Amino acid sequence: MSKSLSSSLALAAVVAVAVSGAAKADPAAGQLVFKQNCAVCHSVKPNQTLAAPTLYKVVGRKAGTQAGYPFSAAMKTSGITWTKAELDVYLTKPRNKVPKTLMAFAGLPDAKKRADLIDYLATLK
Repeated sequence: MSKSLSSSLALAAVVAVAVSGAAKADPAAGQLVFKQNCAVCHSVKPNQTLAAPTLYKVVGRKAGTQAGYPFSAAMKTSGITWTKAELDVYLTKPRNKVPKTLMAFAGLPDAKKRADLIDYLATLK
């Protein structure tokens, strides 16, 4: 094998390991992201509405359906079911996904923090 091919393969292996490591979400880290970014408005307790609806059992729930919270018409009619993929898009920049949402949060641009947060939310069952 040539030296340049060997070097290229070694570099590819390092990049693959780095990317796969970066993609692994950590629910414990996500709990901290929640506390820093979400807890001021959202609870994770069943049926506890603060300024915003509870995020307990949010993964798998249809948007705009949590009892006890007056959702915007935009959220109620969005047709979204909160899968991990939908949450990822929404949490990146909420108003891009649901333009007239009531949520004031500007978004979480850090993909790793979003993945951690979403994995944390998925544990709330």
